Amino acid sequence: MDLRLPGSRWLRSRRPLSRRSRRVISAAAAVVVLAGAGTWSAVASDDAPAVRRADQVVSAGGGVRVDTSYFTAGPDGRRPAVLLGHGFGGSKDDVREQAEDLARDGYAVLTWSARGFGGSTGKIGLNDPEGEVADVSRLIDWLADRPEVELDEDGDPRVGMTGGSYGGAIALLGAGYDDRVDAIAPAITYFDLADALFPNGVFKKLWAGVFVNSGGGCEKFEPALCAMYERVAESGVPDAEARELLEARSPSAVADRIDVPTLLVQGQTDSLFPLGQADAAAKAIRANGAPVDVDWIAGGHDGGSLETDRVQERVSTWFDRYLKDDKGADTGPAFRVTRTGGVDSTDGRAVLNGASADTYPGLTSDGRSFPLTGREQSFANPAGANPPAVSSLPGLGGSGGLAQLSSLGVGVSLDFPGQYARFESAPVGDDLRITGSPAVTVHVESTGDDAVLFGKVYDVGPDGRQQVLPSQLVAPVRVEDAKAGKDVTLTLPAVDHEVQKGHRLRLVLASTDLGYASPAAPATYTVSLKSDLTVPTAPGVTTAAAPLPAWVVWLPAAGALIALALLLTGRRRTTAPAPDPELADVPLQITGLSKRYARSSDRYAVRDLSLRVEKGQVLGLLGPNGAGKTTTLRMLMGLIKPDGGEIRVFGHAIRPGAPVLSRVGAFVEGAGFLPHLSGRENLELYWRATGRPPGDARMEEALEIAGLGDALARAVRTYSQGMRQRLAIAQAMLGLPDLLILDEPTNGLDPPQIREMREVMIRYAAAGRTVIVSSHLLSEVEQSCTHLVVMDRGQLVQAGPVHEIIGSGDTLLVGTGTPVDEPVAEKIAALPGVVSAVRTDEGLLVRLDADGTAPRLVAELVRLEVPVASVGPHRRLEDAFLTLIGGSA
Repeated sequence: MDLRLPGSRWLRSRRPLSRRSRRVISAAAAVVVLAGAGTWSAVASDDAPAVRRADQVVSAGGGVRVDTSYFTAGPDGRRPAVLLGHGFGGSKDDVREQAEDLARDGYAVLTWSARGFGGSTGKIGLNDPEGEVADVSRLIDWLADRPEVELDEDGDPRVGMTGGSYGGAIALLGAGYDDRVDAIAPAITYFDLADALFPNGVFKKLWAGVFVNSGGGCEKFEPALCAMYERVAESGVPDAEARELLEARSPSAVADRIDVPTLLVQGQTDSLFPLGQADAAAKAIRANGAPVDVDWIAGGHDGGSLETDRVQERVSTWFDRYLKDDKGADTGPAFRVTRTGGVDSTDGRAVLNGASADTYPGLTSDGRSFPLTGREQSFANPAGANPPAVSSLPGLGGSGGLAQLSSLGVGVSLDFPGQYARFESAPVGDDLRITGSPAVTVHVESTGDDAVLFGKVYDVGPDGRQQVLPSQLVAPVRVEDAKAGKDVTLTLPAVDHEVQKGHRLRLVLASTDLGYASPAAPATYTVSLKSDLTVPTAPGVTTAAAPLPAWVVWLPAAGALIALALLLTGRRRTTAPAPDPELADVPLQITGLSKRYARSSDRYAVRDLSLRVEKGQVLGLLGPNGAGKTTTLRMLMGLIKPDGGEIRVFGHAIRPGAPVLSRVGAFVEGAGFLPHLSGRENLELYWRATGRPPGDARMEEALEIAGLGDALARAVRTYSQGMRQRLAIAQAMLGLPDLLILDEPTNGLDPPQIREMREVMIRYAAAGRTVIVSSHLLSEVEQSCTHLVVMDRGQLVQAGPVHEIIGSGDTLLVGTGTPVDEPVAEKIAALPGVVSAVRTDEGLLVRLDADGTAPRLVAELVRLEVPVASVGPHRRLEDAFLTLIGGSA
């Protein structure tokens, strides 16, 4: 039957309403209520052109208010719209940069904070059809009334949806419940939440705990969800009611109604939402007749590279094809997978390559059988399921995640003797590429009622000792009524992994795993093989060599030789420059640094930037939004490549993964900590994941500087925001890097916490190390920094010691008896000898050029009938900053 929700258009239950029916009903439907007219502003960022943003609050009924931001750019006129959702525990602010990029690409973009997150109220419903999904339809209603948005019919905007994780699920659900959604691009998300959290009847306890903690605690969720979590967490066994509750909030519940073009991006290093979730979605949507492309990226919730730039480019192209109807838009292959092509010898990082196929192979394509050897084996499920085996560790995302180490061939899993059975293949005769889910049938008996097993396939080296668990993934299975014995077919985790010639495949069946709940009662399990191990190979997925450009094909032989010579010399020029011994003691020197915007060859995020930072300095990096600060820091950390100029750290040129980056510590977006572990345990776990020797961490020295005290022994979930920030700073300081980069380290802190953070930075630099801090808190920068760099519109405005910039003789504070009108300020700014004039509460800040003098300025002010009460040099950083950037902040 059809379900009508307050304040929204009709949603589909079994069958979608026709657009004609929706238009008839919309006259009687409750309208979206806006709390106030909203706030419009121009958004300046490290991209161009400027984006217009409107912040509004939508009333969702029942006292729930949804906080939104609306982005447009470019000329007037109608354009398709995109709804962009955020990840769980985040808010609309997390996707602002992507929203701005999409706006510049010609879309009207609406972001919002889901219920219970950011500025939105209400209880978290895990994408409840009557909550978060109904909110989506209200937002589509709002878009339909915007003059900038292209319409298919009255009340029906041309709209796509995208987002990652939680935001990816709402994109799938939006397409299932509201037939006005025209295309979707969900990423690293779930199709069946019950299957994700209760795979094969086993409770994924650590990830479920991370969900609840990142949502703010059980009380922040809808009562039914909170009660379900507490019940399952206590028993360790998901019941039928729990499964039904999560299934009803999953895209799989409306699988037969998702019939729009869909780009599925799923992570290979993801124990939360593994590749099987995207596989189920792809099958269901394709069965409805819609085009579906699948993209397996290198990262996921467990770490690795999320390939953000490439993925966002593909999402934009997907929408160009299916929202703008640009038939020439290249949406990419039907299936693409990112593969690790070894290790770059220059920087130690995994080399990522793309492989593709014209059709999606699924998870069982072209299976090969591998006989396994091993007798019937018995092993223990220990009392309390302790100690547990270790595979993945939820919350350890980023480049240091365990899955990333696995992709580099480093074995980091742990199985305890006496708690597992193992079976092994003969050495493989040729290199073997596994693409999909291996499978095997085993016979299981237990001395208890139920048995819970964790299956995994290791890649074992020729010596038999080195073993790697691909993507750190395991497949849990609950075998009910196992006393009499049962045959069980175990579908193992889907991976894309190359097994080298001479290596073996090792099947391990363990009784415990850190991430899951196992029976607390001790038992003995007995297992034996009933089949070979079947491994999918997907031979149609290939890494094709890039073809020569067409013009080379038609060149005569002499021209081809010239092109080859140019190519070779070009490669030589890209070799990393040799270290400069004269800069060996200089923490940072930037020379002529430039970075163009991605979509425009004549606009710059950073242009011809040069500066030098010495030992012992605390350098404040200042500038308005769009000044290029973040782009500069990203280039400094080797995350993006400059288009011109160079960066040298201690004389070494910076490139992605440069070894000298080991001397750089960074706090950029905060760190993800495991809430149930103590602060010290989190830091120790992080350092182990980096693979560096324990003695190099210099843990105690970093902790003394951070001043965390007794809090280190407490669980992180008990920390205040200030303590979490200091723990994140301590993590950045591990190893005591010579150069420490802090991007907005005081965000969300109260004044006492800010003061403590200031003391941490000063103590760190006191030993001769260098700190670079980007912050909008000018008063705090003035007290904590020794030197400043001021940027505006990608260029250096001024650099030097704080006291010199504050006391600069070319800037005067003109006190006036009454406020100065803007037209008068503009006239003053145009006077000979005047660079800029900015209004302040006290009067005017006037910056003079080389020809300007105070007496001449006073004379001109009198001529303009400005009521001058005083004239003198300014003394506040805020005044200097506003003067230097001309008020553009």
